[in-house]
Amino acid sequence: MVVLIPYITAGDPDLPTTAEALKVLDSCGSDIIELGLPYSDPLADGPVIQAAATRLFARGTNFDAVISMLREVLPQLSCPVSLFSYYNPILKRGIGKFMTIIKDAGVQGLVVPDVPLEETEILRMESSKNNIELVLLTTPTTPTDRMKSIVSTSEGFVYLATSKPVAVGFGISKPEHVKQVAEWGEDGVIVGSAMVKLLGEAKSPEEGLKELETFTKSLKAALI
Repeated sequence: MVVLIPYITAGDPDLPTTAEALKVLDSCGSDIIELGLPYSDPLADGPVIQAAATRLFARGTNFDAVISMLREVLPQLSCPVSLFSYYNPILKRGIGKFMTIIKDAGVQGLVVPDVPLEETEILRMESSKNNIELVLLTTPTTPTDRMKSIVSTSEGFVYLATSKPVAVGFGISKPEHVKQVAEWGEDGVIVGSAMVKLLGEAKSPEEGLKELETFTKSLKAALI
């Protein structure tokens, strides 16, 4: 079975809409939901998610507000939620403290796209201590030995790798893309920018949520 992993940005267009979007994604059959945390310099993201980050900071969305929202919403969901965070905000708060906070909020996974492999030991230790699955990122151009190290370090799944379950992201924006990934025999498909764009550019939050529901159902149908 190929799992569907939608990605949205916390607080875009606002946190109440994010809370409702999480419920919509859950009800549409998402297997895991990725939620991007606000960050001022999201280098691993494309222009759509970078623009969302800019909007978040203009509104003053912050980590504490996101966590407060998650504490209320996550108990209502049936699928796990994984946070997508750059390494610097984790370091700034303190790795152990960060892991404890997100665990207490009900988060079950953490994606860190920019952490150097050599610095993952304490991340892995603290995530394991708090029952948080740590997910790392690799690319087709990553040297083989380094890719093997990333695979052995990552938990749950790996963004595009080998012996661990593989979730393909980046550039997935249509049901036919999802179907193609499934035909390749991958384990999961991550859809991010297309969903962020729907919510961020909708005429109203209500319209965005309706479009998100329709789109997510079409992606899920492509995997059946």
